[in-house]
Amino acid sequence: MAKDNNTPQKKPRFSSWWIYGLIAIFLIAFQFFGSDNLTSTKTTTTSELQEYLRNGDITKILIITNTNQAKVFLSDEALAKDVHKDVSEKPLFPSTGSIPQYVLDYGDLQIFQNEITEIKKENNLDTIVEFDKESNVFMELLFSILPFVLIIGIWIYLMRRMSGGAGGGAGGQIFNIGKSKAKLFDEKTDTRTSFKDVAGLEGAKEEVEEIVEFLKFPDKYTSLGGKIPKGAILVGPPGTGKTLLAKAVAGEAKVPFFSLSGSDFVEMFVGVGASRVRDLFKQAKDKSPAIIFIDEIDAIGRARGKNNFTGSNDERENTLNQLLTEMDGFGTNTNVIVLAATNRADVLDKALMRAGRFDRQIYVDLPDIRERKEIFEVHLRPIKTSETLDLDFLAKQTPGFSGADIANVCNEAALIAARKEKKAVNKQDFLDAVDRIVGGLEKKNKIITPEEKKTIAYHEAGHATVSWMLEHAAPLVKVTIVPRGQSLGSAWYLPEERLIVRPDQMKDEMCATLGGRAAEKVIFDKISTGALSDLEKVTKQARAMVTIYGLNDQIGNITYYDSSSQNEYGFTKPYSEETAQVIDEEISKLIEEQYRRAIEVLNENKDKLTALAERLLEKEVIFKEDLVKIFGSRPFDKVFDKKGQEIVDTDELAPEESTKENK
Repeated sequence: MAKDNNTPQKKPRFSSWWIYGLIAIFLIAFQFFGSDNLTSTKTTTTSELQEYLRNGDITKILIITNTNQAKVFLSDEALAKDVHKDVSEKPLFPSTGSIPQYVLDYGDLQIFQNEITEIKKENNLDTIVEFDKESNVFMELLFSILPFVLIIGIWIYLMRRMSGGAGGGAGGQIFNIGKSKAKLFDEKTDTRTSFKDVAGLEGAKEEVEEIVEFLKFPDKYTSLGGKIPKGAILVGPPGTGKTLLAKAVAGEAKVPFFSLSGSDFVEMFVGVGASRVRDLFKQAKDKSPAIIFIDEIDAIGRARGKNNFTGSNDERENTLNQLLTEMDGFGTNTNVIVLAATNRADVLDKALMRAGRFDRQIYVDLPDIRERKEIFEVHLRPIKTSETLDLDFLAKQTPGFSGADIANVCNEAALIAARKEKKAVNKQDFLDAVDRIVGGLEKKNKIITPEEKKTIAYHEAGHATVSWMLEHAAPLVKVTIVPRGQSLGSAWYLPEERLIVRPDQMKDEMCATLGGRAAEKVIFDKISTGALSDLEKVTKQARAMVTIYGLNDQIGNITYYDSSSQNEYGFTKPYSEETAQVIDEEISKLIEEQYRRAIEVLNENKDKLTALAERLLEKEVIFKEDLVKIFGSRPFDKVFDKKGQEIVDTDELAPEESTKENK
């Protein structure tokens, strides 16, 4: 395609670096041309100098004492000789002073001077010998100015860095540090995320979509006298999709969207945080209607007055005060909605959470089984999967997983399939991915003695036996003694997703957890350190039953749990020493009771425990069908279909439907 001649050519932009370069070239040229590099002066030796001196060719020798160099000047008759024809040529550049024909470096000054004096006496010469000191004006000037140049250059560089750019933009130089760091979302250049990309979270999506509607069609809501909410805060565990919802708002809203993190307000300079808050809301007001999204707002929104023992001025509190004023003060901005996200809503200041600032608190919870299936559908779009892949099975396989965890499972499954050189990702790859994420990397080459392996096998078989025989324990459907991560063996469960938990359910779970140590006691009459994670789990459960949920008859209907975290930095316990002693006794009594119960269950089924452990030693990994062959069908299993009807035949369940608990 021919170029249009009328198109104006872009001229090179002028840069101050060109001036610096020209100055440097000039200084180098000055030093180069001002030296003897372009003259006819040649270097000679002491022996040649003595020969020239005896021949009467030298009229003057100038000895430079500070550089140990001697300059030799020849007579006109000597310049006519052939031996000196190389130095008889005229220099390229004329000089105002006399130019020596030869230079040489001498060693000891006294020896050199004595040799010249002796030759002069022997040959009766009138050669002039002079002494002088030579100074380089350019180098002295350079070394005197260079420190100041470096200091000024570093100062200019720091000022430009602090101003956020080379030019003095709005605010100019160092004053630009108080400007907001918020990124303005551009739907034309930035990756656009829509609500279709957010699976599950139906209630949260509905709330957020309504916020977008407020800004698009404000008259629809204000015509009846209502007011547009000032802000909404997304609260929930990490990885549940709070930031993803904000990205969807940025993609769906046709209004300016300012996005930044709570830590962007905090700086080492006093007053910068409050200045950035003012600048952020000023920009949003100028572009209203607009949305401001502050991720991880707990960085600046923590409750004031906590842990401030020094009594000094707190920059974070000043920033929070300015944010409170901007959100609902005398100069309240109109048509600017603030979205925020945090997983620590319990530490936020009450003034920030009141109505009129964050009018709505949108809780983003972990997805249930139906929502996990929808999330799998979203993350499996770019992945080549086999046609037989069952998404319902994958959703059952990942209870308690967040959206980020499911995305990680999908990615890890694709990597595992690629490592095995498969053309598509199948169900086994997803099972291996869950194993890899929850349990860690498989270590088949870990050195384990036969005695240790036998202990591990009976430990895991004890978990399987007790959980299979108790009604409320999670059905164990897979056991392995292959080391993964830091665990030497592991047991896999399919826990029931309960909203409330009763004491008998918690006790059955504690008993199943203690089944491993109980099996070691029953078979070997010894215990080991392998039950550390089991003891940690049951201790937490027992302490929660006694001190949090009020499920202990001795303590009564009392809870010592503080949901507001007001006593987070307290130095005293909310109960007396006598009560603390009773709590410790009840926790110990509860754990020991379930431990004795586990031993009783294992003694009644000792032959089945041994058979299960022997099969585990043989195969290293056993599934639900192995337990069915040894124990028979589990009478407590209740499975419901999608319509809520109970399915009596539980053997139809896949043996791999499980989650894992490390031991």
